[in-house]
Amino acid sequence: MVDINSSGFELPPQPCKENGDPRRVGFELEFSGIDLIQTVDTVERVLNAHISHKTEAEVELTSTEFGKFNIEIDWAYLKSKAAKESGPNEDRTWVDLLSRVAPLLVPIEVVCPPIAVTRLNELLPMVDALREAGAVGTEESFISAYGVHVNVELPDLTAKTLGTYIRAYALLQWWIVDTHKIDIARRISPYIDLYSKAYLRQVLSHPNADMDQIFDDYLEHNPSRNRGLDLLPLLATIDEKRVRSVVDDPRIKARPAFHYRLPDCRIEHSDWSLLVPYNSWLVVEKLANMPEAITELSAEFLSIERQRPLLDISRTEWVETIDQWLKDHALV
Repeated sequence: MVDINSSGFELPPQPCKENGDPRRVGFELEFSGIDLIQTVDTVERVLNAHISHKTEAEVELTSTEFGKFNIEIDWAYLKSKAAKESGPNEDRTWVDLLSRVAPLLVPIEVVCPPIAVTRLNELLPMVDALREAGAVGTEESFISAYGVHVNVELPDLTAKTLGTYIRAYALLQWWIVDTHKIDIARRISPYIDLYSKAYLRQVLSHPNADMDQIFDDYLEHNPSRNRGLDLLPLLATIDEKRVRSVVDDPRIKARPAFHYRLPDCRIEHSDWSLLVPYNSWLVVEKLANMPEAITELSAEFLSIERQRPLLDISRTEWVETIDQWLKDHALV
């Protein structure tokens, strides 16, 4: 078992994997305000990293402490074009033009490697430095709806664990959006759709679902990566062929982690840091480790549903219910 040291990040109830290693978390930050070169220079300096690969649209930095950080203009066409025209004799005109236009339309993205949950505080100086360099987030772009993605390793990949986390998030998703005031541009965008009420009913009604049922239910109701909590990378780790038979999207990359896409990026605010999106997920972690509470809350949710067969459950009422429950149990 690892020695868990304290940091600015509160550890989840299960901080380690089955083998005793600390669980890891990876962050993806989207922002504008500074260009690719400025971003690379900032991250390179703060993390004492070096450039290991470079195109006009994408740079890979390697840190001896943490591994590889990808910094890119989040535009697939430009990245593809830049990769094809990376030779010394190629015509750079089109790529240069796209590079200048891109910051007006798409964000810069910093993709961090998975880092032990005990060391996440070591990323905080990077965020501060990006802010000082001029990075701005969600509120600055109605079009792009910048966010922070949090990739959280699971304690294990059993159906019991996965199902428990799914039900915990299902109970909390509306509360997270409303309490954390997710930006309206991101709410109406297609990138972070919430789980449907039909899916909530399904997962909350089947607390002992095996892995086959977890796959069937998720792929039936969520055949897209554009969810507040995207499970496709995780499910692809378990059975990639089964996932791709339903969702043939090359952007899905198998990894044994939740892809939590819901949080805003408010990097321009001095009181914002990676602690904010992390702490919103931490509530899911805490509830996921209270199986009796999940059973009780699921029963309450479904009871309200049954009492209102025509009107359906009120989101506002449920948010108020879960908010009071979380406060009563000191989870927030």
